[in-house]
Amino acid sequence: MKRNYKFVLSYDGTRFYGWEKQPNKDMTIQGKLESVLSRMVGMSEGENVQVIGAGRTDAGVHARAMTANAILDTVFTEEEILRYMNQYLPEDISINDVRICSDRFHSRYNALGKTYRYTCYFGDTKPVFDRKYVTVLEQKPDVALMEEAAKYIVGTHDFKSFCGNTRMKKSTVRCVDNIKIEESGPQIRFYFHGNGFLQNMVRIMTGTLLEVGYGNIEPAAMKDIIEACDRQKAGPTAPPQGLCLMKVDY
Repeated sequence: MKRNYKFVLSYDGTRFYGWEKQPNKDMTIQGKLESVLSRMVGMSEGENVQVIGAGRTDAGVHARAMTANAILDTVFTEEEILRYMNQYLPEDISINDVRICSDRFHSRYNALGKTYRYTCYFGDTKPVFDRKYVTVLEQKPDVALMEEAAKYIVGTHDFKSFCGNTRMKKSTVRCVDNIKIEESGPQIRFYFHGNGFLQNMVRIMTGTLLEVGYGNIEPAAMKDIIEACDRQKAGPTAPPQGLCLMKVDY
């Protein structure tokens, strides 16, 4: 009997080319999930289970709680599916929960919001054991200036200036309803919550806020950057390793 299954998973994105399955690239999160599930349900060669993710994280980006779903024809229980997947998936992908859900559930279309965290490190020593999960800064940015600039970002805007896909034809209007910046020891963490994010959007917002923190962009200039709808007006795209998808809301 075919049923729709909802998965919550974590992964270390360091070795992967991102979430989305790509031709001639074996190392994608979606590709690994589909391969294991197709083997589990006994699909013939050339056929694959389709796994739908709540988002498409970039190469090198991590997730603590990505949500996905897939239609499976299996006699396995939810617990057996979880154990099977964790047995055969690589060590940097973990299935944390498996649940039968409504046939109409769609992990991407039904998502109401997402929380991303971007972690930066500054200091005289090296973050040896966290180096895959933080971005090392050459200097400490001014957190107060970044918090001031972040106020201009919060709200519903056309975020075309913060979209890495300059050819995107769909709407680039999104709502970012909360940005929190926390300093803890040698780390600065940016938390972004919104109803959806464009390609590279969180990394570009982070890169732009860091430029404000370095004194290269005035906080009030953030309003002009948003209104310009021009990727060239915003700051650089922050490196991928500092970014982690923390939660998807339904």
